[in-house]
Amino acid sequence: MTPDILVFDNKGNKIAGPIGKPTPSGGGFQPDGPAIDLAFEYGFQGGRLFATDSNAAIRTAGAANNTSRIVTVNLKTGTVTPFITGLPTGDHPAEQLAFKNEFIYWSQGSTTNSGVVGRDNGGGQNQQDIPCQNITLSNNVFDSGGGVKTSGYSPFGVQRPGATIKAFDSATGVGICDGAILRAKIHVANPKSTIEPVSWGYRNPFGIRFAPDDHALKGGLLVTENGEDERGARPTNNSPDRLQLAQQNADGSPDYHGWPDRFGFLDSTQAVFNPVGGPGDDNPAAAAGKPVQPVLAFPPQAITAPLALEPADVAAVGLDFAPDSFVHGVVARGAVLVAREGDFGFSKENGEPPAGHDIELVNFSALGERFALEQSRFAFNCPQADQAHRPNGAAACKSIADQAFSSHLRGINRPVTAMFGPDHALYLVDYGAVRDFGQSDPASKFTNPLDAPLVQIPGTGVIWKISRK
Repeated sequence: MTPDILVFDNKGNKIAGPIGKPTPSGGGFQPDGPAIDLAFEYGFQGGRLFATDSNAAIRTAGAANNTSRIVTVNLKTGTVTPFITGLPTGDHPAEQLAFKNEFIYWSQGSTTNSGVVGRDNGGGQNQQDIPCQNITLSNNVFDSGGGVKTSGYSPFGVQRPGATIKAFDSATGVGICDGAILRAKIHVANPKSTIEPVSWGYRNPFGIRFAPDDHALKGGLLVTENGEDERGARPTNNSPDRLQLAQQNADGSPDYHGWPDRFGFLDSTQAVFNPVGGPGDDNPAAAAGKPVQPVLAFPPQAITAPLALEPADVAAVGLDFAPDSFVHGVVARGAVLVAREGDFGFSKENGEPPAGHDIELVNFSALGERFALEQSRFAFNCPQADQAHRPNGAAACKSIADQAFSSHLRGINRPVTAMFGPDHALYLVDYGAVRDFGQSDPASKFTNPLDAPLVQIPGTGVIWKISRK
């Protein structure tokens, strides 16, 4: 399976594609993928089509490093043209795109799970994280077993306690860093030379969307952030996902949201985050039951707190603001719909019923009112006989269901992109069934250990359409 583009009409009929298939000469998308996002520079009005891709899924250790790209795609010829290359790639690549005021914005995920290269990063061969500002490392080093200990923001096995790491250290260009929202000028000859960080201190800032100007967020950039996993050299348990507001500082520097030492509203050393020991940990004996020590000696600037927290391991990813035509019942004006991909089995279930493999509704207060938001499940798996509604009209279920394939249901598995179309319907990209370590749902565990840690099952992806009747 290699990345490409397929074009469907609003009835689900394929009308074009595949477009951009990798070619033996190196054309098209990169063969190992993933190619994550597509966006027209003028939205529904068209313009150039941009996409993000990488070779992050390649099995050769270290081969994915700096393979993330932003490209343009000519739908008539199928030509894929690099626009920006050499972006960091590891656990997370370049992800979603947005446009505003002659800039292209994108979410650039962290290359590691929690700021330290471990054996979960290509056996230690994948690249370290890149800071957006000068940082000072703590004296802590993190034990991967076998005598290997590593400092944060450093190659595997390199110890440099107390060192000062310069902004953009080890990047392919100035302005490039990860765990960040980056932007570049869109109408210039060399866009890579204009890259700058807008906001940083995230683990995996995946979904990005600008709010309307008359929204409570006043045109700001809303970000979904995936929290840390129980794996690697610095394993973390119970870390929440976050909803964040990215706002560049008045002096043009990026604001900072606390990663890798602040998980939501709390420091990493709080007991709630202590690892319990899992199959993805580098060295469970060295980490289990112990506080997650900080990577940095101190934050590079004051920390901007999240707008809200999400359940641990829920994987809040794509999001979009609902048009007024979608407002009805529990959906208020200015609401956001968030795709929640679900956990990957590194830790126990996040609750009962488990959150994830679903769509979340986030309602906001009106502009000018005291700021508030309310989160609830909007679309999720439930056997038809158990479906119900709460007094306010919100959907409810009398039983517990997880992702569709392990619950033997025809429903949502791994929703990753949520986007409203020109017909005002919500389109949901669900890339299908995935087997994992099975820590949260034993029914989803891989059947062959050689397939670990994640096994995507071909032919199970779906594009869902959610409309008002």
